[in-house]
Amino acid sequence: MIVLPQWASWRQHLFLLPGADAMLHWIPYAIVVVVAVIGLVFAWRPTHQWLREREARQALRQFRLRREMLEARFFDMAAAIGKPRGLRWVECDWLNEVTFARDRKSRMLTAFVAVNIKFEAIEGGDMEDVAAVSNIRDAAAVFHYHRGSWGTGGRALFNMNPADAISRLEGQYDPVAG
Repeated sequence: MIVLPQWASWRQHLFLLPGADAMLHWIPYAIVVVVAVIGLVFAWRPTHQWLREREARQALRQFRLRREMLEARFFDMAAAIGKPRGLRWVECDWLNEVTFARDRKSRMLTAFVAVNIKFEAIEGGDMEDVAAVSNIRDAAAVFHYHRGSWGTGGRALFNMNPADAISRLEGQYDPVAG
């Protein structure tokens, strides 16, 4: 039996026992792991927010650099879809107004660009005798940023500008400062 002086604490007593030192060597490592996990939990949200803002800045810069190419791709895709039925896409007059937003579900960045679209009736189609066919239509062209690049499906939101698009789709998109 080991006799300890009266002033000895329980810690000193444990270290004097055979194998007690080996039992306690993992405690500092466990403390470091617990503190690291707690730090990661608290740092996750601000770090994730910072990365999302950084991605948005890069995406907006990329959109401005490639806008002309994206507009041409939009026209080609929209004309190929065949909507509105009975009309042929003739021309898109692109305006300066652009509004950026983030989809609430997918978190995908979206650009709404103001455009005036001119159609003509397809010969022999339902719209051939409609006088309003030649009217220029206001629309918001839709572009999406996915996996590091912008693209479009040729979707146009007719009779609205980019600000209207976001307000009408209020539950789907959060505005992004551009």
